[in-house]
Amino acid sequence: MNLYLGLDFGTSGARAVAIDACGTIYAESQFTFESSQIAMPAVGYAYAPTSSLQKPPQLKLSSIWQSALFSLIAQIPLEIRREVKAIAIDGTSSTVMLCDVSGMPVAAPMLYNDARGVAVMDKLSAMLAAGYAEAPPNPTVLSATSSLAKLLWLATDLTNKLSVSQKLYFLHQADWLSFLLHGKIGVSDYHNALKLGYDVANLCYPAWLTEAIATIPDIAIQLPEVVAPGTIVGKITTEIRDRFSFPCDCVVRAGTTDSIAAFLASGAKSPGEASTSLGSTLVLKLLSRTRVYNAKYGIYSHKLGDLWLVGGASNTGGAVLRHFFTDTELDNLSRKIDPSQESLLDYYPLLKPGDRFPINDPNLPPKLEPRPDDLVEFLHGLLESIARIEARGYQLLQEFGATPLTGVYTAGGGAKNPIWTAIRSRLLKVPVITPIHTAAAYGTALLAMEGLKD
Repeated sequence: MNLYLGLDFGTSGARAVAIDACGTIYAESQFTFESSQIAMPAVGYAYAPTSSLQKPPQLKLSSIWQSALFSLIAQIPLEIRREVKAIAIDGTSSTVMLCDVSGMPVAAPMLYNDARGVAVMDKLSAMLAAGYAEAPPNPTVLSATSSLAKLLWLATDLTNKLSVSQKLYFLHQADWLSFLLHGKIGVSDYHNALKLGYDVANLCYPAWLTEAIATIPDIAIQLPEVVAPGTIVGKITTEIRDRFSFPCDCVVRAGTTDSIAAFLASGAKSPGEASTSLGSTLVLKLLSRTRVYNAKYGIYSHKLGDLWLVGGASNTGGAVLRHFFTDTELDNLSRKIDPSQESLLDYYPLLKPGDRFPINDPNLPPKLEPRPDDLVEFLHGLLESIARIEARGYQLLQEFGATPLTGVYTAGGGAKNPIWTAIRSRLLKVPVITPIHTAAAYGTALLAMEGLKD
């Protein structure tokens, strides 16, 4: 029997799913992050010499990811692990890190919503305007939370902090976690590399990007080799094979982002079909015949076979709901809401300033007032306001040329709330479908099984 293991690293936790060639689930495992574990690191990273025997505090996050990875695998029953032929990992988009040649992080990773890149936006804009004819209008990288903005911020912060000049690898979360399994440093996929500036139309780094990276003083930045998601990168290392009893021919495939993994799991396949991920954040993906980019509104397109996955990600979502309500309260209070009635409360639910889509503004203030005494009314306002942001997002995608929306599959924890589904359907004006499989880890297991079909 051949089995395939997908591992998903999201914003609040990690999950693994093992499936067979028919898509039947054989085993699942999960690992929940504590809120304190994924808190935004303090400004100002200290360089960590590779000779250090103890990991300094700023490297704690990467250690947590490594523990989660090995915990997820260990939870899979031994008899299942012995049948796993391929593994793939997804991670949160634009969660990045710098590592030395041995794969040791030299600074704390920067999370997907870390907007400290706003400090280098003038530098990034100048880079794009400095005569690089290949630089596209409204590029995806022109955002405070893009991978490239984070790379420039890290490079600026680490300049003059290194004891010696050395090569550093810039990796995404999924890249580094996959490296822990296959041992080949510096390999990424073109889904994760999009917000680094990788040209997915021509499948190469544009000259303006490589020239700009080469001008960073004192640090030799090695951009990752980029392959198609699902490409076989290599066999698992002997250490990992022996530790977890994987078969000798088990391979690791290049991964993807968590939101694309959720799209793959949803079953959406035809142009006009979309997937909304209602997790800690809100992520929209619309399958389109047309490629759409507009950095002003946080819109970007991923290559998916011969089609394009057009979308954007907002910082609103389930994390805001859980800030105010427990899961039990969300369930009980939702039942008292009439989804056919419009809420007059107009919120922009965020936990802190800044959003990426459909408003791309790192300083956008949360709007959570007025707050009624009635908790049902307050929750209704939050659910409807997030649904309005979703509807506005899909409207923008179509205004800029994406294939018209015909239906929305829903992934993430919010997919389990029928009242919210009804509210969203009213505002989206298309069928809202709960797929059979909603876990991003399931989509990544499909990627491990068959790669990304063209």
